[in-house]
Amino acid sequence: MRIDIMTLFPDTVNAVLHESIIGRAAKKGIVEINCVQIRDFTENRQNQVDDYPYGGGWGCVMMAQPLKSCLVNIMSTASGLRSRVIYLSPQGQPYTQETAKRLQRDYDHLVLVCGHYEGVDERFIEECVDEEISLGDFVLTGGEIAAMAVADSVCRLVPGVLSDEQCYIGESHWDGLLEYPQYTRPEVWEGRQVPEVLLQGDHAKVSRWRRKQQLQRTRDKRPDLFEKLALTDPEDQKLLAELQREAGRRKLDGELTYRAATEEDLAEILRMVDESRVWLKRHRIDQWQGEYPSAETFRADIALGECFLVCHGEEAAGFFTLSTAEEESYAGITDGKWTEGIACCVLHRAAVAEAYRGSGLSTQLLRFVEQQCRAFGLRCIRTDTHKNNKVMQNLLRDNGYRYRGNLVIAAAADHATARRAYEKILKDKK
Repeated sequence: MRIDIMTLFPDTVNAVLHESIIGRAAKKGIVEINCVQIRDFTENRQNQVDDYPYGGGWGCVMMAQPLKSCLVNIMSTASGLRSRVIYLSPQGQPYTQETAKRLQRDYDHLVLVCGHYEGVDERFIEECVDEEISLGDFVLTGGEIAAMAVADSVCRLVPGVLSDEQCYIGESHWDGLLEYPQYTRPEVWEGRQVPEVLLQGDHAKVSRWRRKQQLQRTRDKRPDLFEKLALTDPEDQKLLAELQREAGRRKLDGELTYRAATEEDLAEILRMVDESRVWLKRHRIDQWQGEYPSAETFRADIALGECFLVCHGEEAAGFFTLSTAEEESYAGITDGKWTEGIACCVLHRAAVAEAYRGSGLSTQLLRFVEQQCRAFGLRCIRTDTHKNNKVMQNLLRDNGYRYRGNLVIAAAADHATARRAYEKILKDKK
């Protein structure tokens, strides 16, 4: 790809386009970028490139002759190339990623004309320009910034400029969607943690999460782009359906905190237990369908300092019990085993309020569990869940818990006693 930029400020443009990734590609000969001084092609002693407009008005207009002579000189060395002359103008068609792909695909040679002052003589545009491009509905003092943007966006699509095509096909606007959020080290920065799904090494789940984030971000940030999407892939449609369901749920727009529960919190905790009973029954999970867990159960947890309330602002949004006492039934694990030689705490009796289901609060609750585990001076969490509670099993797996085996626990009459055991060993903080 060869790009010639017709400009009054070649040093400025060269300083940008011959640095970093595009500059290295130019040094390797993958792309060729030339900045041509329009003033060198004037026909008067003053090197004049502009004059007052006919009909009066403010400012000056660039003259057609220097522009045409500059272009003719450029084209004299472009024989056999598929060339395109582009004038960077606020009156042009809006520039998009699709435009960049078209220019890279259909042409070997671009000539980018940078206007200045009040613009260029219309006769040059009529005679010499193939198309006009605009960066957006605003006006710049000259075309150089727009020309650099076009040159950069086109050149990075040329094979060999970037290390792999995956460097750009997942980016914003490639397929009409905005890009998913990106994270790097450390895992926790100023209290904000990298999403757990990105830390587990499950590439299929990472890909699904990223695609869902693309759909959500485009819907929320660029509804104009979202309306144009024609998504026919069944997986995309499934993700859209999930987003639509989640749209009506409570948003986590306030501060999330957790604290030791008190007797005054019992009414809120029992309300969330009742909501969970209804959910479990609806999903045919015979858990919490009797008197357990009762007010006395939670009073005992509170007295031991093991019951914690999760709050969204001032509102009770969830709860959990984290015990440092050994769980007797865990000694009977089958079809696997716990990690040996490590002191653990046990996660019991956890739930979120009905209004917060699907909001992401469950994941944050598990992060609070990890914080409290560390506060206890431990770094291993064990828990169990009903064999039919697939939602909880998926939540645990998505947040780094490993399936360790099966358990049998005491349960109410006619209720299943089989449980699936999970464990998470926390990483040392860096």
